Amino acid sequence: MTIDVKRLYEEDYIGKEIILQGWVRSHRKQKEYGFIDFYDGTCFKSIQIVYEKDIDSFDEIQKIKNGSSLEIEGLVVKSPSGGQDFEVKATKVILKGDSPEDYPIQPKRHTREFLREVAHLRPRTRLYQAVFRVRSVAAMAIHEYFQNNGYVYTHTPLITTADCEGSDQMFKLTTVDFDKLPLDEDGKFDATKDLFGKQVYVTGTGQLHGEAFATSFKKIYTFGPTFRTEKSNTKTHANEFWMIEPEIAFCDLEGLMDIEEEMLKYVVGRVLDRCPDEMQFFDKYVEEGLTDKLTKLINSEFVRIDYEEVITILNNADIKWDFEPKFGEDIAKEHEKYITEYFDSPVFITNWPKEIKPFYMKENPDGKTVASVDLEVPGAGELMGGSQREEDYDKLIARCKEMNIDMTTVDWYINLRKYGTCIHSGFGMGFERLLIYLTGVENIRDVIPFPRTPNNCDF
Repeated sequence: MTIDVKRLYEEDYIGKEIILQGWVRSHRKQKEYGFIDFYDGTCFKSIQIVYEKDIDSFDEIQKIKNGSSLEIEGLVVKSPSGGQDFEVKATKVILKGDSPEDYPIQPKRHTREFLREVAHLRPRTRLYQAVFRVRSVAAMAIHEYFQNNGYVYTHTPLITTADCEGSDQMFKLTTVDFDKLPLDEDGKFDATKDLFGKQVYVTGTGQLHGEAFATSFKKIYTFGPTFRTEKSNTKTHANEFWMIEPEIAFCDLEGLMDIEEEMLKYVVGRVLDRCPDEMQFFDKYVEEGLTDKLTKLINSEFVRIDYEEVITILNNADIKWDFEPKFGEDIAKEHEKYITEYFDSPVFITNWPKEIKPFYMKENPDGKTVASVDLEVPGAGELMGGSQREEDYDKLIARCKEMNIDMTTVDWYINLRKYGTCIHSGFGMGFERLLIYLTGVENIRDVIPFPRTPNNCDF
């Protein structure tokens, strides 16, 4: 009977003959017997395989190296030693795929920097087994939340002509031969000769297209890869990452914050429930107190505070800031940390200066701020950003002109306001930012299977 290791921990197999298929994490050899730390990736736990001198091919089994793939036939027995309830006494060990002596993942503590250099093998370590299982569970929980609440999962295009943020941080896409660039009369690249007959980009957000679907289905969400050309080497930036972007019709800023809080608590709760072994590992080896931090978030009532009040609190703080907080400017990481500690809670900061926000956000009656919101969480800083969208056709056009937005690239988006416009809102959450918060692993490069960052596009 071939089974997964996961089932050994879910059902009672003691006294039963089983077959396991997986890999060697470590192999301790003695003169008369040996121990194999064996895992198959179906759960965080591994299982100890014991073999003795009387087994067929004992000498050959003793040569099996770390990283090799095996098929094990054996009997599940109670373990005579502490630390485990049972083990497998092997009756047959079949080598399926050998591994050389210089296999990079040896049973010792490796640095995360080294493991990034062997990203194709690092999922075999305990740390990354935990990280990427939590990634899987969190992704499923996100889908569950939105599906359970009547949202339509919308696949927005990865190829687009619209630069939503107006930041010129989008990858340009072309099919032309770089050695034979088509040029116009001014000697500039002639995009009309390209595949789409115009300049196109790889998307930085699915928001604009999501709004189109929200005005048809009322509640939608996107969840997929996005791309930015930002040349930043911080721990929280990457050039390819995943985003969750819901858009909700007939929803104002207050309603949006309700959804953000409910969704985050749901996802955190599901990860804690479904990944107890992984979370225990993170709590012990990555971030002490992580489980308590996440449990506290679930039980917290998120604070809602105006941007102007935040700046006042920061200016009144008896702290010498590295970056002085100023009205009309964004806040720094040190400010985000202080505000969450000040309230000892996640904090929604609302109504930001319009000069530092994108064109699509709803302008407030004061003419100086927009109905936007950032969610700051303890230990991680900004986790979500959203806003009420500008639903007024004339105001949106005026804002585009004010910000020198090329309206020919977003005319269809603007025209949505002509056909049954309504109050609507949405937010975006970087999936990897969430994973950093959930796992305590502080570098975005360590929560993405194959990270794409400046000067790094290996594998």
